[in-house]
Amino acid sequence: MKLYNYFRSSASFRVRIALALKGLDYEYHAVHLAKGEHKQSAYTDIAVEGLVPLLELDDGTRLTQSMAIIEYLDEVQPQPALLPLDALGRARVRALAQIIACEIHPINNLRVLKYLSKDLKLDEDTKNTWYRHWVRSGLESFERQLALQAPGTYCHGELPTLADCCLVPQIFNGQRFNVDFSGLPRTMAAFEACMKHPAFQKAQPSACPDAEA
Repeated sequence: MKLYNYFRSSASFRVRIALALKGLDYEYHAVHLAKGEHKQSAYTDIAVEGLVPLLELDDGTRLTQSMAIIEYLDEVQPQPALLPLDALGRARVRALAQIIACEIHPINNLRVLKYLSKDLKLDEDTKNTWYRHWVRSGLESFERQLALQAPGTYCHGELPTLADCCLVPQIFNGQRFNVDFSGLPRTMAAFEACMKHPAFQKAQPSACPDAEA
């Protein structure tokens, strides 16, 4: 398999975590978003959305959208499972994952932040205030959802799930923008547990071939 991704991309990071958890090998293909490589024909010819990640299977089939890619991997490589076996557990894990993937990440994506700066002419401090507000607000919702469930090592129970694949990249990005993570004990405990896991360490941005300081 080939994974087209950018080391700082949260969505790419999610897929790298899933691949690492499942022990699946892949070729790493860097697409530098900050330099606009995702808009060049060399990439758009194979990625019609012009986004990362893109997973190319051995037969040439190309999959996009991180959540769809991860669920595909979970179906073709069931162990270790990233979604619980019970329907209620799957619903809860998907809900946690979607708080991040649908509520937080879209309005803080790199292209959104660039639009705020370049098109709406917001200064750096105002843009960063926007970012921190929406991340903090979303993580507070995430924390409230965790509080409704029995305590566990990870977001849902004693094994990493799709929710953890989404949480860790969001925390990494939040750290870059100095988001306040205080008062989120369950959320941060899950994050810290994940970062002790070899798969999460292997997938982190600093371990990527295209990593930058």
